Amino acid sequence: MHEHLREWIALSELPGIGPGGLLRLMQPDASGDLADQTSLLQLSHHQLQSLNLPVQTIHHIGAYQRREWPDSAYLQEIDRWLQLPYNHLVTFTCDRYPPLLKQISDPPLLLYISGDPDLLHLPQLAIVGSRSASRNGVALSRSFASDLTASGITITSGLARGVDGAAHMAAVALSKPTVAVLGSGLMNLYPRQHQSLADDIISLGGALVSEYPLRMAPLPHNFPRRNRIISGLSAGVLVVEAARRSGSLITARLALEQGREVFALPGALNNPQSHGCHDLIREGATLIETSAQIIDPLASLLGSYCYDEKREAADSVKLTDAEAALLDQISYQLVTLEQLIGITGLDAPALLPQLVAMELSGYIANTPDGYQRLI
Repeated sequence: MHEHLREWIALSELPGIGPGGLLRLMQPDASGDLADQTSLLQLSHHQLQSLNLPVQTIHHIGAYQRREWPDSAYLQEIDRWLQLPYNHLVTFTCDRYPPLLKQISDPPLLLYISGDPDLLHLPQLAIVGSRSASRNGVALSRSFASDLTASGITITSGLARGVDGAAHMAAVALSKPTVAVLGSGLMNLYPRQHQSLADDIISLGGALVSEYPLRMAPLPHNFPRRNRIISGLSAGVLVVEAARRSGSLITARLALEQGREVFALPGALNNPQSHGCHDLIREGATLIETSAQIIDPLASLLGSYCYDEKREAADSVKLTDAEAALLDQISYQLVTLEQLIGITGLDAPALLPQLVAMELSGYIANTPDGYQRLI
């Protein structure tokens, strides 16, 4: 392995000090470039003590200087991983490091990437939400991700179950790239059930991203840390569903600290997965009802994109008067066919063709428990 990469790997895995602290020690030189990262790793024991570094940090730097850490078998495994054409290790000073991510207070020192690292330079919007999202939440995540992907925005999320997975799947369904930021190492993908989704993301020109060592387990404290990368890569964050105590709210608040746009979807009052979104809206997040309300504030990032044609295409799916009247009777809460018969006074043969037409047009979802309005 090239010595340059060994240095960055050692720095990124130093215990007792985070990337923000390390970058403060690695001051820019007179030209404005980041000082040689080897300087910290070459300081004497006395010099390291004078910086008031933790004992474990000093111990590991000493082991690095004696070439005892990181050990050769570990570095060889990373080397073998890098031999695969779609694997990359991007360091903080590399040209391929995403510039937007550099702007946050504690950017990762390096990124392990499977897929296209240049994708991280394109306009991105994060879509995040509950792992245990409602059917409506999953459908909304898929719908917004599909619209925004078609608009030219790259969707970034965390590959988790629920809202995250639905957002990635929407991009994959369009054969478009998407970015998944993991809370584990890329050789220890989590959740396992999304392995085929991860493979599709890579094959379609997307990217899997992690700051963690390749075999790092999905430890609980990794996920709040990785959320700063999701928001840091993105121009804005859309929260689809979130309980009051959730990682999605962490991502949204990190986005606010990073100066990013924060959007939130309102939900039913009796859905606890919507309460976090309502809190965000009260705190100043933008209430969102359509994808155009996200595209407008981010339009400057999209260059020549014009969504008038897309809006026209969406408007071409019209309801008949009878279907529109029926849609007014279907709320965002589940309603059964029997209830609709009682509400409308129509029988099942009259209702079912209209319900099928609305389902195919994307206005409602037909679930095992009843019908639910989507838009």
